[in-house]
Amino acid sequence: MALTQTDLDALDRAIATSELEVQMDGRRVKYRSTVELIQARDHVAGVLRAAAPMPRRSSYSFRFTTSRGD
Repeated sequence: MALTQTDLDALDRAIATSELEVQMDGRRVKYRSTVELIQARDHVAGVLRAAAPMPRRSSYSFRFTTSRGD
């Protein structure tokens, strides 16, 4: 089962409404506590973060010079 943003959203909704039962990928999962639900949410968020492509970072350098006429 591949985890998706939809699964993460379902966990977030369950946490916000204090529900312990979540439907993900056509299956119902019942958690024993809010702590367990938050741990599952953190796991799904970590998997999605690791699977996301790394943004390319560019570095720019500027050199300012002045010339004074004597």
